[in-house]
Amino acid sequence: MKKGIYILPNTLTLCGLFCGFYSILAALKGDYLYAAWAILAANVFDGLDGWVARLTSSTTRFGIELDSLSDLVAFGVAPAVMLYKWALEPFGRVGWAAAFLFVACGALRLARYNIQMGTSESKSFTGMPIPGAAIIVATLLIFYFEKWGTLPDKNYFILIFTIFLSVLMVSTLRFHGLKELDLSKRKPFWILVAIVMVLVVIIIHPQVALFLFAMIYLVGGLIENIFLYYRKRKQMSKTGVTK
Repeated sequence: MKKGIYILPNTLTLCGLFCGFYSILAALKGDYLYAAWAILAANVFDGLDGWVARLTSSTTRFGIELDSLSDLVAFGVAPAVMLYKWALEPFGRVGWAAAFLFVACGALRLARYNIQMGTSESKSFTGMPIPGAAIIVATLLIFYFEKWGTLPDKNYFILIFTIFLSVLMVSTLRFHGLKELDLSKRKPFWILVAIVMVLVVIIIHPQVALFLFAMIYLVGGLIENIFLYYRKRKQMSKTGVTK
């Protein structure tokens, strides 16, 4: 701290924290769409701060700790408050318990990630990353308002889905993230074409496209883990036969 801190990456982290704080205020006022879009904006800043820190070789322990605190607010507390005010409040104690479970599992997920950083989580994530869970929640709300435009009345699917995402964050399932893409190296041409196509789809209908991509990430991760589980079982059975 006596040597100073890097301004740019930490400022981007604080911008993400501000988006999370704004999302909480918007949710408390009943502006749920603003709250959801603010969470998505926080994800943009969360990606930028890490990318800038790696690009400028300005990664520090202070920045890592600040990023974790920002993530807890923007991707843990903010989505939980938004979910409770939007859909879980009619469930009473069960609703706020489910919202708290989301926050608690997000905090546990971040703590585990900080301990495992640089070791077992060098590439893929163990458990769903908390920004990924927040994106799914935010895009679900945006998609719901786009299709129905009303507040859900004791929607059990949203209640169960909140608990399901919470469990995924503290699970040992493998999920992928953008940090696996090394943008400093050359990539195949088709990757650039795919990025352009994704942007075009988002521009045409962002409310539906963002929710669709979030669901692809969720379902794709579950399918991959099922495949890995059965492949591991198959290898173990072969090993047992061989012995």
